[in-house]
Amino acid sequence: MSVEKIDTLIVGGGQAGLAMSKHLSDRNIPHLILEKNRIAERWRSERWDSLVANGPAWHDRYPGLDFSKFHDDAFVPKEDFADAFVDYAKKIDAPIRCGVEVISAKRKKNESTFEVKTSEGDIEANRIVAATGPFQKPIIPPVIPEDADVLQIHSRDYRNPDQMPEGAVLVVGAGSSGVQIADELMRAGRKVYLSVGPHDRPPRRYRGRDFVWWLGVLGKWEEDTVMPGQEHVTIAVSGAYGGETVDFRKLAERGMTLVGRTENYYNGVVGFSTDVAKQIKAGDENYLSILKAADEYIEANGLDLPEEPEAHIIGDDPECLTNPINHVDLKKEGVTSVIWSTGYALDYSWLEVDAFDEKGQPDHRRGVSSAPGVYFLGLAWLSRRGSPFIWGVWHDAKYLASHIEIQRGYADYQGNAAPQE
Repeated sequence: MSVEKIDTLIVGGGQAGLAMSKHLSDRNIPHLILEKNRIAERWRSERWDSLVANGPAWHDRYPGLDFSKFHDDAFVPKEDFADAFVDYAKKIDAPIRCGVEVISAKRKKNESTFEVKTSEGDIEANRIVAATGPFQKPIIPPVIPEDADVLQIHSRDYRNPDQMPEGAVLVVGAGSSGVQIADELMRAGRKVYLSVGPHDRPPRRYRGRDFVWWLGVLGKWEEDTVMPGQEHVTIAVSGAYGGETVDFRKLAERGMTLVGRTENYYNGVVGFSTDVAKQIKAGDENYLSILKAADEYIEANGLDLPEEPEAHIIGDDPECLTNPINHVDLKKEGVTSVIWSTGYALDYSWLEVDAFDEKGQPDHRRGVSSAPGVYFLGLAWLSRRGSPFIWGVWHDAKYLASHIEIQRGYADYQGNAAPQE
């Protein structure tokens, strides 16, 4: 049986795979996208019902992605986001096959091409772009035993408050997902404990501009290295309810109990670190630093933007910060469920090539891996801070497509390098 051959195989049909396809098509590079589910599947089936984009429509996009039925400053609902990617795939005539899973990919012996086994047969490819993104394997820290008398789910599996059993909820993780889920549960009348760790807390808007604009003009999106000690710092920002600045003190005033990092469990009792006030203060410092940088930028560039002195006011610490609790007896406090908003691990078990470091992480430079012909796309800090965002993926894909075009030129060279007489 003949084996299908393709120049470049893209694995993953989400925002990264489609951006890669567009840039390859612009260079007339033959390619194929394989997606094991539907286009942008994670937006549909691995996020909660009320999720909207965390950035405004004018910013969270790449050229040609149509959000015309939404105002530029709107936060697009997840289903509309997924639909926009489906429409975009049609618009660019992306060569995509859905429902096809890549089982393994490895270099053919003594050859430069790759042998790819899929759920629908084998493919031979000159290059592989791993565009499966950063949200692959949900991480649930082994703190609370699986047989504990409490429901435990990852934020990936949370849909809405009605899904959860009656009772209070402990949400672990105060990044965008954890904060939004905790807020939604509290608005639905649930008692909520939110376990807070290191985080950045940018203003949603300041002096008439969204924070994505501020991080753009201040050069923050272009930062190409993580500051020491900031490797595990998440970002607390939300587009929900029209877009609001995440303010942990206000959440506490409304009834949410803030606790420190979830550290241990014994006999029905969950233990927390007592540094929650320190974590909140560090988030405040990040927030105020952005305001200060924005004010300096406005003055330096002579911009006429309305002053907003009230934004600099930090409220008083609530009781849960001045007198933090270090444990919760789940049964006594009526906590019946725990939602782990603790991120994801990468899973490249299908990619059987020497393109990973000693920790099993992709070994690459701006997405060009240490294994010739293998590329990574859609990862955090691939080339810059903005890499995992839609517009960041677009620019990273452009760079990789250019690299592939150059390598194809070398491979096609048929000249004679012998010295001329």
